[in-house]
Amino acid sequence: MQYIWLIWSLILIVIWFIIYVAVNEKEKRHEMLVVSLWTALTGLAEPIFVPNYWLPPSLFNLAATTRFDLESLIFSFATGGIAVIIYELIFRTHHARISVFEHHHPRHRLHILVLLSTPIIFLILFFAAPWNIMYSVIISMTIGGLLTWYCRPDLKIKMLSSAGIFLVIYFFYFLVLIAMAPGYVERVWNLSALSGILVLGVPIEELLFALSFGFFWSSVYEHITWKKLN
Repeated sequence: MQYIWLIWSLILIVIWFIIYVAVNEKEKRHEMLVVSLWTALTGLAEPIFVPNYWLPPSLFNLAATTRFDLESLIFSFATGGIAVIIYELIFRTHHARISVFEHHHPRHRLHILVLLSTPIIFLILFFAAPWNIMYSVIISMTIGGLLTWYCRPDLKIKMLSSAGIFLVIYFFYFLVLIAMAPGYVERVWNLSALSGILVLGVPIEELLFALSFGFFWSSVYEHITWKKLN
């Protein structure tokens, strides 16, 4: 039980590596790696989830003693890269620069604000909302994704497709955890603070996280770098 979180995170790294090899294009590998490295930093936010959302046994027992764990960095690194690249891998798309003229379209007048909308909304909900922290994460990424859609409607197909694809990958990935450690969800997740709804043993909050994460995070690279897909 002590190393389940570590093993589960390492399984995701294996999936990440398989996808990284399969991409086999320098630009896409760069995109995947850069987004993964930045996403890994979100793992530093683990203390706001422990123990309100869950309390996983972790390497060196860090989660219980410091509310931080190394596994979160591994998990975040892998999820970021997978979410941003999986659509491009399946549909073999390529990037092209958006023209300078497009930068001045009325949709982009709030470009910086839209990019920052997700963390801003999250912080507002974090301090103001009474519900569990995971709901703030889901809502902020969903709204951030919708604002991105407004600013970059050319990315809507990638965003919607990535949301569905990442949800399926994450769901089956979670089922591996349940098969590997029966009863782990009930022991580790704070189900009393959540809806208590389980889908084949998976907390529905985890599935909503996967859906909103795939929806929002898949657009991050193109939105920041002013690139489009062909």
